[in-house]
Amino acid sequence: MTLSLDPVLAATDAALRTLFARPHATRATPTPPQAAGEMDEKERRQAGALMRVNHVGEVCAQALYTAQAAVARDPGLRAQFLEAAHEETDHLAWTRQRLDELGDRPSLLNPLWYAGAFGLGLVAGRLGDPWSLGFVAETERQVEAHLDSHLDRLPLSDSASRAVVEQMKSDEARHAAQAVEAGAEELPPPVKALMRLASRVMTTVAHRI
Repeated sequence: MTLSLDPVLAATDAALRTLFARPHATRATPTPPQAAGEMDEKERRQAGALMRVNHVGEVCAQALYTAQAAVARDPGLRAQFLEAAHEETDHLAWTRQRLDELGDRPSLLNPLWYAGAFGLGLVAGRLGDPWSLGFVAETERQVEAHLDSHLDRLPLSDSASRAVVEQMKSDEARHAAQAVEAGAEELPPPVKALMRLASRVMTTVAHRI
């Protein structure tokens, strides 16, 4: 039996694009309802650090969805994962744009974050489609809560970042709902707790590096 290289090549292409190419959004950057106010240096650094964390989250989302699509057994589910990854590319582009506008940079550890998330996606996918969907649903719920906390921490004057985070939060909630509708299995509490711990480590490190 011949082993197809297509999934390997697709995964490699996705990794290179995520880590080294400039992401391009298919949707316009969310527009704030009011003009941005002035930020002092401390507020700008705070906003930059939070948007760097959000950018890391989108790097991980690309890795997770790409890995899960590569091992999904159901072609329809594979297409759903790839569509979600495509939509998450908008988030990747928006957060990168805000980093540039804030005069900040992406995490220096993005290749490490990507590799770790890709490995988790493969493990989840190998457990079967219902568990893979359960992993998506729980991940997106945790991301939604994480984004909600960022809305509390972003400077009120940074309406541009806040608009991006609001739209991302809405999209993540929809992804979680879609996973549940597709037959997601509820993850055991210890797994959820471990996911929260891993997320806390990532966000703490990415806030600075």
